[in-house]
Amino acid sequence: MVFFGAGVHIAAVLGLLALLAGFLFSDRPFWLFAGQTFWGPSSNFVLIAVPLFLLMGEILLRAGLSDRLYRALNVWLNRLPGGLLHTNIASCALFSAVSGSSVATAATMGSVALPYFEGTRYSQRMVLGSLAAGGAMGNLIPPGITFIVYGLITETSVGALYIAALIPSVLVTALFVAVITAHGLRSPLPKPPPVPLAEKLRALGGLVPTLLLMLLVLGSIYGGYATPTEAAALGVVGAAGFAALEGKLSFRMLNASAEATARNTALLGLIILGAYLLNYVLTGLDVPQTVATMIGGLPVPPWAIMLAIIGMYFALGTFMEGFSMIITTVPVVFPIVVGLGYDPIWFGVIVTMLVEIAQISPPDGTVMYVLQGMRPKGGPITDVFAGVMPFLAAYLVAVAALLAWPELATWLPQVLG
Repeated sequence: MVFFGAGVHIAAVLGLLALLAGFLFSDRPFWLFAGQTFWGPSSNFVLIAVPLFLLMGEILLRAGLSDRLYRALNVWLNRLPGGLLHTNIASCALFSAVSGSSVATAATMGSVALPYFEGTRYSQRMVLGSLAAGGAMGNLIPPGITFIVYGLITETSVGALYIAALIPSVLVTALFVAVITAHGLRSPLPKPPPVPLAEKLRALGGLVPTLLLMLLVLGSIYGGYATPTEAAALGVVGAAGFAALEGKLSFRMLNASAEATARNTALLGLIILGAYLLNYVLTGLDVPQTVATMIGGLPVPPWAIMLAIIGMYFALGTFMEGFSMIITTVPVVFPIVVGLGYDPIWFGVIVTMLVEIAQISPPDGTVMYVLQGMRPKGGPITDVFAGVMPFLAAYLVAVAALLAWPELATWLPQVLG
């Protein structure tokens, strides 16, 4: 917390903690094993999916396919109570299914959607809140990057995690739609003129690239034809193909996409390497095992311990970025959860949802600051904080539902084997 308060980068914090813990508490020459510790995650085949999914999202953004997606959905949804706000949620949900990243989804759909609200009577707070909440779904809706990292750390099947996340994704999306519908009924706006059916059907063409990419990426995973990494590579090829059809594919565009991907991958990679070194040192000191044994022996029921773990994630989410939260906490918390008898796949979905809540939790939600920086006319960050609160409450309802009925996450993987 001292390092965080001083503004030190999370990767440096993890590395420094590893060195301090190793030198102070261990008599083993842990630095001799650092190279091997770094080599493991950096050469892991599963982790290659992270830059590939990021690259796919960057290509889609620069190819203009996200704008076509938004316009197509707008034609169908703008007459519902809440109007364009429904388009925000639906477009974010669909784009999440091909991007795998909350920040990428929020940045892409925010850049497309915000100009549509210029000069309208829509509440700026609800506009920003809906885009932040929709963007946060980028990690929960398969192929979320968080599931890849969780699967890597816990040795859990990423494909099973993707399948388990389907019903919770639909639940969260439905709750967001309910929030917007309630707002639309409470503060109605003039409805736009009806659009002829022929024009609506023509607009569906804007959905085709996104839906085909979803089929290519998720269909290949669920059908057992490709691993998540191979599916990510297929997604990059598909995105480049659609960019070529749009006439946007060029070396300059690919170079810009690759640069943005390399920058983000390097940031994530440094965090992962720092976390692996810290986890190696802590495991050598028996910290996770000791904590798991101590908590498992407390005279309280398992659900009380689970609520305490969830409360810990809420607290961490107020000052920690979600991706870092998973890397630093899951190696310690996972043995406790499994020891209490909880399903690892169910816990993976819960953790991912808590990470998304952290990304839209004041005062340090990453997605909220992304949208704040994209506002055409600026404004106080409190607009985003206030706008996201109803959606934050809806997300908490979804987490509570998963705690009450774990089958929402475990039923589908069991059925599909």
